[in-house]
Amino acid sequence: MNIISEQNITDAEAKDILEAREKEGEMKYEQNNAVEVLRKFATYPSDKVKVLVAELMKIEKLRDKQIITIANILPEDKDDLRAILQKEYTNFTEDETNLILETVRKI
Repeated sequence: MNIISEQNITDAEAKDILEAREKEGEMKYEQNNAVEVLRKFATYPSDKVKVLVAELMKIEKLRDKQIITIANILPEDKDDLRAILQKEYTNFTEDETNLILETVRKI
């Protein structure tokens, strides 16, 4: 198997891709496991998640990886958000963290 391209996607998008592949035919063991886990945890529809990702992309300091993680976890408070953003070395102001949380709450 050759890797042609690579990109970060949300859990909701991955679930849609695997469910479409499931309809086409038999999947491998790992793919079946992945789709079962995603069915349990990726609860929001991919169209809503795509809107959230588009809104988060408007915040300049956020990196693609952070945006995808925020869209997957949907942090409810500043502590949850700090746990996501702490891995990167970008400092966010109080206003920026509030903006991110408000954007997530809209979904």
